[in-house]
Amino acid sequence: MTISQYDLRSAAARNFYLKNQRSRGYGQKTGFLCHSHKDRDLALGLQQWLKEQGMELYIDWLDPYMPEAPDGTTADRIRTVIKGADVFLFLATNDSMASRWCPWELGFADGVKRNEQIALIATRDASGNYYGNEYLQLYRRIDQATAGNALYWYPKGSQSPQYLTSF
Repeated sequence: MTISQYDLRSAAARNFYLKNQRSRGYGQKTGFLCHSHKDRDLALGLQQWLKEQGMELYIDWLDPYMPEAPDGTTADRIRTVIKGADVFLFLATNDSMASRWCPWELGFADGVKRNEQIALIATRDASGNYYGNEYLQLYRRIDQATAGNALYWYPKGSQSPQYLTSF
């Protein structure tokens, strides 16, 4: 089931205080979130949801080492974090699909990550519009479970869910 943007916003409301980006637990999976900065509430909701399932999600604008204005240092830092993360997640929304940075990040990740380390998070908005269909044939996806707040991985082209930690 495609993730509703409403549910992501609700997850963000569960935790207003997010720990420092570098607070990774031993053996905990890490993810890099590719998203539009216009979707901050959705990014925080996804971060909370994944945290509840044992994954630490990196969000660039929470990184104290990021420069205030995007520049070459920004790109270098993003490259470093993408390489170091266990998975690369693309949050597909209207704004991320129109972003200048998101396609660059996805292209970079595609070149340095194994295909099974990249996943799409397709979303639907309140009007019923779906985002991310263009990438469903290329990458794994993360969907919301039919009941509850659990998220599942779906291998490329598969309808059989796997637990989030099985990547």
